[in-house]
Amino acid sequence: MIELRGVKKRFGANEVLRGVDLTVAKGTSMVIIGGSGTGKSVLLKCILGLVRPDEGRITLSGRDVTEGDRDAFLARFGMLFQGGALFDSLRIWENVAFRLMRGATKRPKPEARAIAIEKLRRVGLGPQVADLYPAELSGGMQKRVSLARAIAAEPEIIFFDEPTTGLDPIMSGVINALIREIVTEMGATAMAITHDMSSVRAIADNVAMLHGGKVRWTGPVSEMDATSDPYVQQFIHGRAEGPIESLR
Repeated sequence: MIELRGVKKRFGANEVLRGVDLTVAKGTSMVIIGGSGTGKSVLLKCILGLVRPDEGRITLSGRDVTEGDRDAFLARFGMLFQGGALFDSLRIWENVAFRLMRGATKRPKPEARAIAIEKLRRVGLGPQVADLYPAELSGGMQKRVSLARAIAAEPEIIFFDEPTTGLDPIMSGVINALIREIVTEMGATAMAITHDMSSVRAIADNVAMLHGGKVRWTGPVSEMDATSDPYVQQFIHGRAEGPIESLR
C-alpha cells in the first residue's frame, strides 16, 4: 500500500531523513518508533505530500504521492492528531463530520450529523455529547471524538500521531484497544508514531525503528523484543545507557 525508497529530507543544515526505505502492506498496522527529533513526523508529512522529499520516491498503491488529484489523494486518509486538534468553536458532531460537509462529496447536514453520531457510538460516546463543545469533555472523551473524526469518511489509510499523549494509563489502554478494533474492523492500513511502548504492543502488526535518519530495524512486533539491535533494545526498555545519546 505504502512504499518509501531512499527518501531524504533536510531543512537547511539539518539532515532529518537520510535514505528511508519502508514498506507498509495493505490492511496492516505499522508503528514507527524512535526518539524525539528523529524525523517520525516529517516522514508522515512526506507520505501525505505536505513536505516534498529532496530525494527518493514514495508511492501509494504503486503511484507517486506527488502526482494526480490532491483532493482525491487526501480523501483516502484519516488522521488522529497528537493533541486531538478539535475545533473549539464547533460542536462535537460538527467536528466529527467536518470532512463530510466539505468538498466534492459534501453530504447534507442531517446525513452528516447521523453519520457523526454513529461514529461517536462506535468509539463509546452517546448521542448526548453531539451538541456539546470540546471544552465540555474530558481529555479521554476528546481523544475518542478525534478518533471518530478520523474514521468518519471511511478512509483506506489512517495515521495516528502519538495517539495516547496526555492520557492516563487506563484511558491509554482504552484508546489503544479502540484503535486496534476499528482498524481491524475497517480493514484499513494504519501507520502510527509513538513513544508509548504499550501502544506499540497493542496496535502494531509491524514496527520500524527510526534513528539517524534511517530505519535501523523493522519487523513483526512479535520479534521486537528478541532483536539484538542495540538501538531497539535501548529504546524499548528505556535505558539511559546505550548507543542512543541522551542529554545529561
